[in-house]
Amino acid sequence: MPIYEYLCNACGPFTDMRPMAECDLPQDCPQCDIEAPRVILTAPAFFCMPSDKRKAHATNERSANAPKTVGEYKASHAPGCGCCSGKKPARLVTKTKGGAKGFPTARPWMISH
Repeated sequence: MPIYEYLCNACGPFTDMRPMAECDLPQDCPQCDIEAPRVILTAPAFFCMPSDKRKAHATNERSANAPKTVGEYKASHAPGCGCCSGKKPARLVTKTKGGAKGFPTARPWMISH
């Protein structure tokens, strides 16, 4: 069952777990027993969702103009990864019997010097 927020005029906001069929009905305040209407005070949270899906939703919702912090950047890359280690990835080099080098995956249409 989902958790809904209600606002009592006398006591303030409170939450209650109710069936979805009763989501729009007012709820009695747990302190003063006065009916309080449902309100939306906070954004929905995904508590029952698996952590990997929650993380994916958070990543998708992050603003494109908000860059990662240094800590977030370092946490997202393993030590020695190809994109930030500073080393160029090793190229596949083949040698013929005559000693000529070849790069079969780089640009096969080019003639080597």
